[in-house]
This record gives sequence, structure tokens and C-alpha cells, in this order.
Amino acid sequence: MSLMKADSPTLFTMPPGTPFLERLAQTLVSDPSLGGRFAASRALADFTILLPTRRAVRALGDAFLRAGDGAAMVLPSIRALGDVDEEELVLDPAGLGAEALDLPPAMPALERQLRLARMIAADGGEDEVRALGLAADLGRFLDMVLTEGADLAQLASLVPQEFADHWQITLDFLKVLTARWPEELARLGYMEQAERRNRLLRAQAAAWQAAPPSGPVIAAGSTGSIPATAGLLQVVANLPLGAVVLPGLDLDLDEASWNAIGDPGTASHPQYGMRKLLGHLRATREDVEPWPGSEKSSGGAARARLLSEALRPAETTEKWLSRLAGLKDCAAEGFKGLSVIETPGERDEAGAIALLMRDVLETPEKTAALVTPDRKLARRVAMELRRWNVEVNDSGGEPLRNTAPAAFLRLVAQMVAEDFAPVPLLACLKHPLAAAGGDPASFRAGLRAFEKILLRGPRPASGIEGLYAACNALRNEALREGEDGEKREARIVRLEKLIAKIERCVAPLAEAMKARAEVAALVLAHAEAAERLAATAEEKGPGRLWKGEAGEAVSEFIRELVEAAPSFGEIAPGAYVYFFEELLSGRVLRPRWGVHPRLFIWGPLEARLQHADRMILGGLNEGIWPAEANIDPWLNRPMRAAMGLEPPERRIGLSAHDFAEGASALEAILTRALKIEGAPAVASRWWLRLESIRSGVGYEEKDDVSRWWRWAQDLDKPGTLIDPLLSRPHPAPPLVARPDRLSVTEIETLIRDPYSIYARRILRLPVLDPLDADIAAAERGNIIHEALERFVDEYPEAMPDNAFEKLIAIGEDVFADAINRPGVAAFWWPRFKRIARWIVEHEREEREGLRRSYAEAKGEISIGELSRAVTLVGKADRIDMRDDGTIDIVDYKTGALPSVKQVEIGLAPQLPLEAAIASRGGFREKSKDGPPIAKAKTSSMIYLRLTGGETAGEIRPVPDKGGDLTENTYGWLVDLLRQYEDERTPYLSRPRPMFWGRYGDYDHLARVKEWSSAGDDAE
Repeated sequence: MSLMKADSPTLFTMPPGTPFLERLAQTLVSDPSLGGRFAASRALADFTILLPTRRAVRALGDAFLRAGDGAAMVLPSIRALGDVDEEELVLDPAGLGAEALDLPPAMPALERQLRLARMIAADGGEDEVRALGLAADLGRFLDMVLTEGADLAQLASLVPQEFADHWQITLDFLKVLTARWPEELARLGYMEQAERRNRLLRAQAAAWQAAPPSGPVIAAGSTGSIPATAGLLQVVANLPLGAVVLPGLDLDLDEASWNAIGDPGTASHPQYGMRKLLGHLRATREDVEPWPGSEKSSGGAARARLLSEALRPAETTEKWLSRLAGLKDCAAEGFKGLSVIETPGERDEAGAIALLMRDVLETPEKTAALVTPDRKLARRVAMELRRWNVEVNDSGGEPLRNTAPAAFLRLVAQMVAEDFAPVPLLACLKHPLAAAGGDPASFRAGLRAFEKILLRGPRPASGIEGLYAACNALRNEALREGEDGEKREARIVRLEKLIAKIERCVAPLAEAMKARAEVAALVLAHAEAAERLAATAEEKGPGRLWKGEAGEAVSEFIRELVEAAPSFGEIAPGAYVYFFEELLSGRVLRPRWGVHPRLFIWGPLEARLQHADRMILGGLNEGIWPAEANIDPWLNRPMRAAMGLEPPERRIGLSAHDFAEGASALEAILTRALKIEGAPAVASRWWLRLESIRSGVGYEEKDDVSRWWRWAQDLDKPGTLIDPLLSRPHPAPPLVARPDRLSVTEIETLIRDPYSIYARRILRLPVLDPLDADIAAAERGNIIHEALERFVDEYPEAMPDNAFEKLIAIGEDVFADAINRPGVAAFWWPRFKRIARWIVEHEREEREGLRRSYAEAKGEISIGELSRAVTLVGKADRIDMRDDGTIDIVDYKTGALPSVKQVEIGLAPQLPLEAAIASRGGFREKSKDGPPIAKAKTSSMIYLRLTGGETAGEIRPVPDKGGDLTENTYGWLVDLLRQYEDERTPYLSRPRPMFWGRYGDYDHLARVKEWSSAGDDAE
């Protein structure tokens, strides 16, 4: 027999802006009888309090301590409605059956995702990793349907003929949930977490309805958005010692507008949930009393009235015209303490919010909270606060994938999956956790040498074997160049020892990823490889990798993954990296300590029942707060309605309720950025409505709130501004430090960018080759040059009849060392064959009238016209001695050619200067010790552009019959070098604007982007 109350339910509410949990605790500590509703002798420990979330449970415990001034007390039983479990049920054993206590356990979320993914992949032939994403979406859809109490069996009848065919395809796909998934759950002895929670809530409701508890029960702060929760609230409200405390029920809204809210089309209204819950409780607003001690202040009442008007249903906004006069009376009081800040961009918004929060710390015990659903804004504010060494309590936490242990695990997997390619290899080994069993500092020092010597330039062959092969190639190259044997061998041995260390560490994962394998085995091998790499000489890998909060969280994820992995089975080794990252992506780390006790960042859900003295509502742009009512990928609107599901706008209604609660605080600050990622943003609908009310009542804010974002900008302004005309570097080293030996190619650099000569030759900063360099750049040119050099050396005079075959044979030999590198065999070898055919055809014509050709001739001369002699050196790709005693100088180019005009005016002086060396007898065959080449005048300078494309080669001659161009260029060089003999002449960066479009190797060192953007183009 039911012992429930026969009269109306016991319902309370707290006005918007009331510190909900603080007031709840204060009232219960000061008056446990609730004004005589409960027996006066009731002790606080007799109470059971139900709250929406675990975070609210923790916050209420703290609120009780503050309400009792820190005195020892026995707290009530405080439970989270979303996490009810069997041990928390208060059941009469003689009442309900054992089935309420013997529900199957809920399937772990990770195992559910893996099992659904395996089903999807097996049924639809989907890619394994893509199936993981679909499984996650499918799981969220399943949770939504079960949470709202809908019946999955209705899916079969949801697609009438007027809908597009793809909806039928969607429902066929959803048969995974309606047919196979329930059978899978039953077979494994599991049930869905959402369904389990619903059953436990219903069991709790039934138990209390049959046998009400002896102590008071208060359900506080819930909006009843989950039907099972609403059912429990109905029971609690009707218990003899029960009460429900509603958050922020609007008692100011006129009755016509209140009645209009019940329509599903008004689901975006902040009171839609409250209206629906009261209907479920069979109550009206007249049945709801103010919570004892929470009566509105005059300012709070005025603010609540303004917000109620601003957010009224769209169908009744015509009432604004008749109510504006009344609103003017309360406008000054209502808008007092409510500020709006519009900033130019996202960074300014974050800076202003950080300053507002930092300002609070100047007042003892005052608190501040940023409430926003925008995780990017939250992270920006947290980073801004760190400039004052303030670590803020961010309820949203940090993505686990971004923590050091998780990032290291991801990098280890990528390194092995990509066969130790240079970029992922260095990304992993340069991580702070990498030590490979040695001293971390020594390991990184060795790694820097390893990178510089072995990994810069074209990529080595794949795998650890490719790294060893690169060491052998280095050994052979050093032998050819005659390097000191002992020194060379010691360096290479150090590299090989480092490679061996890496090989031993990653051996478990490298072996596991050789073929398709069980996920559990891959995860265990992955963890073992990471532990080995993380070990140092003093500390074992597990202790170093899994330490701290982040390490513990990642370790727990690995444990869960190993336990759930058998449900997924095997996976292709190439998919493991994406598999691991996909499963890791949804995890969040929330620090438990080390954060500031008075500053908080809350999401709207976390802020629902909590309060700070200064409430900052950030990110108030449409699409962020509120978020867009996303189209359901599984069901359209009519299908959702047919299943009894709430419209997508229901989430907007919940967000609107959270906004109204936050904006009702005594000190509330609303912020938004005018631009998001450079694009104009639209203000939130609630912001626009408030602005409409503010404009309508003629209220103007006197406080200049824009100062906050202006101050944030000022924080990063330099104390003194550098004169832009002085910002371009002007290095002017002494003459003794200036180079006295220059190559013909360096002369062109000296003309175009003198600063590069200063950096390379005076500061001695060599340019490192890029990592994983494309062979299309330097090495392509070197290979083609070497092949043509050997061809000319073998046939310096006459061409053989089978010249093409001979050149191809030479090319095969030259390409042999590089043919295994990515891109060479597939791309550049076919191009070389086209180049070879073009060269042979060209040579047959050009060798008419030639006496002999010299390849890679080296030359040098001393420029004696200067006060300090400078040696000019050069290497001609080819010199052709003609029968008339003149020569042609040929330069092979695989890139762009200079124009004839650039050569003539001295901007491309390489060939004219080589001609000057030749006219002075400075060239020798092959080396400076080789036989000299007779001095001769140059009749023609020829550029040969060799690309191997549709046009395999191109000829660009620069005639110089009388030698005037050669001597003029030489004279210009003497004048230029004479200028640099003056110690006042600086080595400027990019003195000629015509070359600004090109990137120089030392532009970053010369700060080109800084001084050029400052307007320093007058020079």
C-alpha cells in the first residue's frame, strides 16, 4: 500500500543568480526542519540529497563545511542521480523482486566501441579505423535513445514513402543496434549503461513509493531532462519527508508566455525543461515556493525580470512594446553589475577574461569563474593566467592525447609505423621522455650529431636496416674523400651504437607490427617499447613513463584497452597508429591538485549549480554558445518526433537556462569576440536580445569595460619601440674577419643578399640540409652533373656511335646509390633517360668544331687590384675548347635559368666570372693540381636547362664575342670588393627589393619579416 502524500508535491525553487549549493547547505545547517515541514529534531545526517552530477556532490560537501564554519559535522548522504548503483538503493527486501538487485553489469564504454566497430567492419566492409569513429557515433545515438526512454523497435516503421531512399539505407545500417546488438549484450551478460541507469532510477522510485524512507529526501538542481530522473523526482516530491528544489524557475514570465512554452517548437527557451518537468510532476508554478532564505534582493528581482523579458518566447515578443515602460523603472537596478565586453578577436577576449580573473585575486576570499562551452577559449585563458603563475581549475580538463606520456606513446607508434623515417624518428627521440636507457642529456647530444650527420638531406632507406646502410655509405664516402680513418671510424661507431640502442628498445613493437596481429599484443608491445625508450641509467622506464597524474591516466587507458582489445580481434599493422589515436582522442585529464582555489573554468553543465562572486560568461557567439542544433545523421526531425525523441533545439534550451543562471549573478560579465579565426562572428541570440532590451529602455553603461581588452593588448606591447630604419641588421665586421677567398657563386649571393655571406663565412653558420629532403632539389642536380661529368671524361673529343647507350650505362651506375630512395626510381630515373636522349642529340651538333671538352674544371685567380688580395675560385661544369682557340663555358641547370639581361647587368655573374678566370689561365683539369687549361677568351657562355619533362632540355646562350661582358663583369667585381674593403660597409640583408620574393637561408636570422613588415624598404 502506498504511503505517499495525498496533497500537492513539495516543490521549491531558488531565484536565478542564487548560489544554489551554498544556499542549500546554509538552509539545511541552520534549519533542518525547513520551516517546520520536517520534524525539528531531524539531524543533518538523516538527510539524503540527490544532485545531478558527481561534481555537484563534491561541491555540496565543501559548501556544508563552509556553512558550518569548518566545524566537525556528520554530512547527509549525498548522491549523484546519474551514477545510482545497487548499493545506494534503499529497498524493502519484502517489496521488489531480486531482479532489481541482479541487473547485469554495464558494458565498459571502450569495449562497446570496439565490439560495435568490429560488427560494422564485418557487416559493411568498412575500414577498421573508420569503423571506430562510426561506432562512437552509434554509441552516442544509442545512449540518446535509451536516455530519452524511446523504443529502438520503432526504427523499423519510421521511413514512409515520402522520405528519401537514403533514410531507408540509414535504418538498414541501424539494424546493428536493433537486431544484433541486443543479442550480443545478452550473450556476454551485459546491458547498456543508460538502460541500467534508467532501471535503477525506476527501481529506486518504486522502492520509495512502496516504503518511503524514514529520513528526509531532497532532490536538488535537476531539470528532469532524463525521463527516468523525472519519474524519481515525482516520487521524491510526494514523499512525506521529500522535497524537490528546482533551479531557476521563472516566476516572472506572464501566464500566456508560460503556456506557449509547452509546444515542442519552443524547445530552445530556457524554461522549456522546467515547464515540461512541472507537467510531469502534475504541478503548476503556484505550487512552487521559494527555498527558505533564498528570497530575491531588489537587484536580483530586477535582473531576473529583465532576463525573463529578454528571453521570452519568440511568439510573444510583441509584448515588449507594452512592457518597456515598466522595464525602464527597474533597468538601472537590473543592469547594475551586468557588463558586456566585445573584443576585436579571440586572443583579446582571452586576455580580457584572464585580467578580469586575475583582478579578483586582489580582493581576499573573492572568487571568479569563467563559464563557457568553448574549449579553445578556456585553454587560451588558462595559458594567459600562467603569465602570473596562476594554474586555474579547469573542469573541462586537458585532452589526454596532449599530455606528455600519451604524446610519447603516439610518437613511438608513428616512428615504427613509418619505418623510422627521419621526421617521425626525431619527433619521437627528441621527446623529453626519450633516453633509451642512458643519461637524457647525453642521449640528446648524441641524437643531435645523429640528425646532423645521418638524417639531414635525402631520406635513408626504410627501417633500421636503412639507418645502418646510411652509416656504411658514410663510411665509404669518407674513404673516398681521404678523411682520417681513426676519427671517421669513431664517429660512425658512435652512430651505430645509437641505432643499436633504438633497435633494442623498439624491438617488441617493430616485431609485432610486421604482420596483422591481435590488438592486445600490439598494445602490450607498444607499451613495452615506450617503457624501454623512457628508461634512464638511474630510473626504470615504467616508473618514468607512468608517473604523475597524466602517467596514471594513460596507464589506466592502456589497461582498459588491453582488457577490451580481445573484443576487436586482429588489426593491420598500418592501421594501429590511427586505431590508438582514435580511441585516445575522447579521453580527458582533470588535475586533482595544484590548481588555484579561487579561480575556476567551468563548462555550462558544471556551472549549473555552482557560483562565484564574479561570473564571466565567455564565447557568446552563435554556433558556440549556443551551439548549432546539429542535424541528426541518423534520424530526421519527423522520425525523431515519431520515436518520441526531443527536438535538437532541446540542447539550446538547456544552454539558455545555463546562460540565464550565469547572467543573473550579482556581478556578471558577458564577453564575445567580433572575429573568430579572422572571420566576422554573429553575436549569440541571447546577447542580441539583451542588447535589444538595453536599447529599448535607454540604458547606457557608464563603465568603460573595453579597458580590459585594451589592457590585455598593452601587456604584450614592448616598452620601447625600435626605429624601423635601424631594425635591419647592419653587421660591419673588421677587415681581418672578412673573407679573402670567394667563389663565383658566392659573388652572386654577395650582390643579392650580403648578409648570407656574413652569416656563412664570417659567423661560420653552415646551412643544414632539410630533413627528408626531396631528391628533386640538390641531389637530383648532383646525380645528373656526375653522370654528365663521367660521360665527358670518357669521351672528351669524339662521340661514340652508341652514345645514348653509353650515357644510360653511366647513369645506371651513378643512380645505383640513390635508386632505393623514395621517388628516385619512380620519378627521376625516367626523366634522366629523357635528358640523356636530348643531350646526345644536342652533343652531335655542338661537337662540330670542338677540339676537346673538359668536365668539372676547377680554377682560381688572385684579384690583385685590391689593397688585400682576394682569391676568386670557380668550377665550370664544362669547358669546350674550339678549333679557333676560343672556348665555350657551359653550365648545367636543373632549376630556373637566369635571363640574359640579368647576366649582362651583373646580377647573375657566375659565367662571366668563370670566363674571366679562363682568360687569365686560371683553370686546370679536375683539380688545382691538375694540368692547366690554356688561357683563352670565351666566345659564348651557355646555360643548359635539364628537366627531363615534356621539353627535356633547353639552351640559353649568352654571347660574348669580344670579351666585353667578361671584362666589364670583372671590373664590377673589383669595384664591389673594394667597397667591402671599407670596414664601414655593412653586409646588409636583401639590399635589392627585386629579390624580396625569394626566401634566403638566413632570413630568419636577419629578422627579415620583422623589419620588412615595419616598413623598412626605404634603403
